[in-house]
Amino acid sequence: MSNYDQIVPDSDWDQVQETVKLLTLSAVQVDVILQESDLSVNTLTESFTDIVESMHMINNYLLSLESSAPKTEALACCEETKEKIQAAIIAFQFYDRMQQCLQHVTSNLRGLSKLVESPSRLYNHSEWQAFQSQIRSGYTMESEKIMFDAILQGKSIDEAIAAKNACQINASDNVELF
Repeated sequence: MSNYDQIVPDSDWDQVQETVKLLTLSAVQVDVILQESDLSVNTLTESFTDIVESMHMINNYLLSLESSAPKTEALACCEETKEKIQAAIIAFQFYDRMQQCLQHVTSNLRGLSKLVESPSRLYNHSEWQAFQSQIRSGYTMESEKIMFDAILQGKSIDEAIAAKNACQINASDNVELF
């Protein structure tokens, strides 16, 4: 006799409702951190925009001066700073992708909570298929779709991550500068 055979269900306890509560908690936690991080990123974005404008003004001023060694050094400094700012902007694109991904996670957790909460939907295969289709159609990045498909095909987490990474490597030259 196993330990599971000795367990008597508590009729006053609903594991589906407890699951829904924990799924909802997870979604709320991600939402809160996204909202808090947005404030910091907005401040950083504004700062970088101001820095770019200042560097542009300095560069234009230096170009208007007569040729000299200090001018050449200052222009080189402006160029180096511009490259660093562009690298920072690319890093912000990662944040944007992360935010999209986390928004998908919270949306999916909420959708799963609603599905599990409703007995008529919980045991309905077409409801699960519709929910999965809705999730996949919400993805904007091909790497997300590939990872989703891999998991639904029964591949391991490591295999799904490897497929996603391979897709991202192939698309790595598609990073946009704004």
